[in-house]
Amino acid sequence: MAEGYSSIPNTPLLKDELDIVIPTIRNLDFLEMWRPFFQPYHLIIVQDGDPSKTIKVPEGFDYELYNRNDINRILGPKASCISFKDSACRCFGYMISKKKYIYTIDDDCFVAKDPSGKQINALEQHIKNLLTPSTPFFFNTLYDPFRDGADFVRGYPFSLREGVTTAVSHGLWLNIPDYDAPTQLVKPHERNTRYVDAVLTVPKGTLFPMCGMNLAFNRELIGPAMYFGLMGDGQPIGRYDDMWAGWCTKVICDHLGLGVKTGLPYIWHSKASNPFANLKKEYNGIFWQEELIPFFQSAVLSKDCTTVQKCYIELSKQVREKLGKIDPYFNKLADAMVTWIEAWDELNPSGAAAEKPNGPAK
Repeated sequence: MAEGYSSIPNTPLLKDELDIVIPTIRNLDFLEMWRPFFQPYHLIIVQDGDPSKTIKVPEGFDYELYNRNDINRILGPKASCISFKDSACRCFGYMISKKKYIYTIDDDCFVAKDPSGKQINALEQHIKNLLTPSTPFFFNTLYDPFRDGADFVRGYPFSLREGVTTAVSHGLWLNIPDYDAPTQLVKPHERNTRYVDAVLTVPKGTLFPMCGMNLAFNRELIGPAMYFGLMGDGQPIGRYDDMWAGWCTKVICDHLGLGVKTGLPYIWHSKASNPFANLKKEYNGIFWQEELIPFFQSAVLSKDCTTVQKCYIELSKQVREKLGKIDPYFNKLADAMVTWIEAWDELNPSGAAAEKPNGPAK
């Protein structure tokens, strides 16, 4: 039996080891649909925008709610690294959590159904992904060999079949695809109806566009790399927060020998964002990504980078050195990356059990 799996029927997996992080600007009525799956778990809600606005959470959920005033109070000057008026603010929830695992979901995502019509427990599938090994060093043509009914195919080296620890589980979406603004504009009515019953490991050395709306990760292993950057209000870019975190995380996972899975589980993405508003946010990123991708593809971390924090600080130096010439924004982002690690380490001191800072203001 895999670590963390419960032998007691109907007992939620990792009930006391996982936080659900939700960024929002609105009342969380969407939680009613998720109640059968989420209610046993602790929620960390990060309220974006106007902190004087009251966010209503359905009764019966165990949660903490942090707004911008809380972030400023807890982090002080280091709060500058947390984005404002952008869902990237969710990474404050990663920092404040004290659990081993994190699942994060957007408030316009609902429970999907598999082809048989059964509701999908997305959180349960993410946990299964995280608790089984990844195989980044040699591709298995039956995808994830650790799923029921699958195994390693003929010719797969026995020396690599133990796999490595999975750090990230990246889920997908039915209905509204995660498209950029230009694709939204030319395919305004396109919907994803394809349910692919597969999980696979993203191979070592391969980047992918990580979407933060249906994502789980091992916070103890990779949490400090899950920084969603400086986006939104006051910044020249938006909607690249999760992808930035994904590129940094994948480079560090490859360096440290950790795995990333993608595929199941699916959620139902209910609301298409405005493509014209998205284009304004993405405009710089569409140009910059043509240089960002080669940067991350060629990034090499030194042998001295033995922790996620050390890896991330070294990566920040490379961002300043190689991307700073593209636009001054990347020098600012490099500074924020360092500030993020400093804030993370203050709230999560290594060694002795960390004390949790005062909770959100009531």
